[in-house]
Amino acid sequence: MAVTTWVVVADGSRARIFETPGLKLDLREIEDLVNIVPNGSALSENDREKFAKTVADYLEQGRVHQRYERLRLAVEPKFLGMLRERLSGQTHQMIFDEINEDLSALDAREIQVHLQSL
Repeated sequence: MAVTTWVVVADGSRARIFETPGLKLDLREIEDLVNIVPNGSALSENDREKFAKTVADYLEQGRVHQRYERLRLAVEPKFLGMLRERLSGQTHQMIFDEINEDLSALDAREIQVHLQSL
């Protein structure tokens, strides 16, 4: 049976979770989490930190339910730090690659092409 990898592409306002078999980059989007701020105001640091917890909780639940065996993170640098702080040790161990880059504005095909070029 193939190992499942989750690829997380995120910044402080959006986190897209893709699933792919093994280390292949055949991305299939399974979740699109959006950080919604009331009244359409700009995101505060506190809003970004709360969203990091939301994303971390989603990844923790995926691990607990054995939905993936590996994680690959392509996350905006400051948000990556916030996210790392909120992940458990067990989930940290599942990370095999981290890319300090914001790819969240790209579509799935562009993300796939970009990751293949690394």
